[in-house]
Amino acid sequence: GRDPKTDLAVIKINASELPFAEFADSDKIRVGETVVAIGNPAGLEFMGSVTQGIISGLNRTVKFDDGKSMKLIQTDAAINPGNSGGALLNLEGKVIGVNSSKLQGAGIEGLGFAIPSNKAKEIADSIISNGYVAGRPQIGVSIDTRFTKKMATDNDVPFGLLVSDVSPLSGAYKAGIKQGDRLIPDGFDISAAVEAYVQGKI
Repeated sequence: GRDPKTDLAVIKINASELPFAEFADSDKIRVGETVVAIGNPAGLEFMGSVTQGIISGLNRTVKFDDGKSMKLIQTDAAINPGNSGGALLNLEGKVIGVNSSKLQGAGIEGLGFAIPSNKAKEIADSIISNGYVAGRPQIGVSIDTRFTKKMATDNDVPFGLLVSDVSPLSGAYKAGIKQGDRLIPDGFDISAAVEAYVQGKI
């Protein structure tokens, strides 16, 4: 199973007595603790790279380009493309986080982020038990906000929320909703709904 919101997934391996990393309690970590990040920055050429730093902040709310946000651990250990999914470890070698992202831009350095281990474990346990992350009701569609009322009028089609993508095995998928469909609620102000969606209110 997988969780697109956090980019975490669980796979089953039919083998026993495999080595594994232990999870630490991420609620007990403190700013200033030394950490190391493991991953494959810039691809397999540099696989297994280890960088060192400290915990720079806790419970940082980070908003991503797709509008989603998460509370993450901030670290100055170097995290680069390819590090995502690697472990953020304490000095006991226990996992306190899963490397997730970094801020980039001119004048920005040392702003990396990791999903706290307690949250990652909660998500993994839910995927193992349910096949999905429980407690997050959703339709399972992405909406193309570029489709406007004027475009609908010009093309003589009903105005509605234009479906740009459907999540596999979601409620929308099982209901037969497909990419390119328009969702038109009966007796509902769809213009207000689109505007609210564009502004991130729904």
